[in-house]
Amino acid sequence: MTLMIPFDNSYTRLPNSFYARQAPVPVRAPRLIAFNSDLAQILRITPGEVHEMAEAFSGNVLPEGAEPIAQLYSGHQFGNYNPQLGDGRAVLLGETVGTDGVRRDIQLKGSGPTPFSRQGDGRAWLGPVLREYVVSEAMHTLGIPTTRALAAVETGEAIFREGPMPGAILTRVAQSHLRVGSFQVFAARGQLDSLRRLTDYAIQRHYPQADGPMGLLRAVVDAQSQLIAAWMSVGFIHGVMNTDNCSISGETIDYGPCAFMDNYHPNTVYSSIDRMGRYAYSNQPEIAVWNAAQLATALIQQFDDKEAAVAEATEIVHGMPDLIQQHWLTKFRAKIGLVTQEDGDLEMISDLLNCMAQNQADFTNTFRALGGDQARDQFTDPQAFDQWADGWRSRLSREKKPAEVINKANPAFIPRNHRVEQMIQAAVQGEFDPFHRLNNVLSRPYEDQPGALDLTRPPAQDEVVQATFCGT
Repeated sequence: MTLMIPFDNSYTRLPNSFYARQAPVPVRAPRLIAFNSDLAQILRITPGEVHEMAEAFSGNVLPEGAEPIAQLYSGHQFGNYNPQLGDGRAVLLGETVGTDGVRRDIQLKGSGPTPFSRQGDGRAWLGPVLREYVVSEAMHTLGIPTTRALAAVETGEAIFREGPMPGAILTRVAQSHLRVGSFQVFAARGQLDSLRRLTDYAIQRHYPQADGPMGLLRAVVDAQSQLIAAWMSVGFIHGVMNTDNCSISGETIDYGPCAFMDNYHPNTVYSSIDRMGRYAYSNQPEIAVWNAAQLATALIQQFDDKEAAVAEATEIVHGMPDLIQQHWLTKFRAKIGLVTQEDGDLEMISDLLNCMAQNQADFTNTFRALGGDQARDQFTDPQAFDQWADGWRSRLSREKKPAEVINKANPAFIPRNHRVEQMIQAAVQGEFDPFHRLNNVLSRPYEDQPGALDLTRPPAQDEVVQATFCGT
């Protein structure tokens, strides 16, 4: 069987100033680690022989119809504007239109230097590739919009970070790789024709119902509001919410120093580069609004009547906190078994979260246990939970099948940091069974899986992951 990818490329029909044509840099000895056959079926990809797929998904051999490019963008990084970023270690092979009618990008990440690499080697080491594969696929099965992983390949080459590391390449799939920074770069350069062209392209590709630039802004704000609420509902911390990591499609993108919380605390930070806590768990809604304001600032540049555009954009962005709160409340109501709405629900949820923070309660296990009778065991002071639970149980008496609602809203399994790190360490030694096991268990996160209870256990003291890293 021969690998076939039905490319139908549109981005390369935009002006050359939007990207640099760049082929992947070949690697020495590619070996296929994983291939996502379920995703491939949606993309209408016909798998090939294992060796052939290793060659294609390492970039050694370009599939027919591929038009490899590195995309241009800029962005704010920790609040500071960088005028040119771009794909420094990724090449977009092309696009496909899936069986569901959705157009998606297929991108090789870690495929070698590009004109945007800024003296970097353009490579990725095995750890971040496997982390992104596991976490992005877990996010998908959790029902959260995300880029996805199609394949992971070892390169047979060492790359150097703090020392020599095994090289690897991830094949990432996204509804597009358009970011807030994709618009910022043209606005900052005053290239208004390019900005208008990109705006029209984004509307046609993602939000055909949107009416002009402000319609696009409104659609992105709504999509991002839903995304942030979904992140918060599973205890996910992106870790590096720069504008170049903010997708206008509303998908989670760029799994660098990301992590899922173990013990709940609103100020939790894992990212090794987030020294001031800018992207802490509880700050994510505020940062999403900040990012939307940067998109608005860029889109406004193409209007002749800027005063009117500023007024409309301000109204849209200022409405975003309430949108996030509405989506957040819907998510967290379900997490405690509520479908109907009553005054006092927000206070009840907030009281539980405060109690969890004070009692070192595990985020995932506590909410999952609300469907049974073990939730109090998650608290250092179980009586603190009992005091909260009296009012909650009274509220539940007015709901239908609350336990069923709780189990559908709260996963039993997440990619816990210590398990991901253990998986990576095993893979570095050539053992990939933990990687495949994680993927298998996380493909059914809402199911009780008695044979995988060890993956629900929070880390022991010597297993706690204190910091996560970008892996660039």
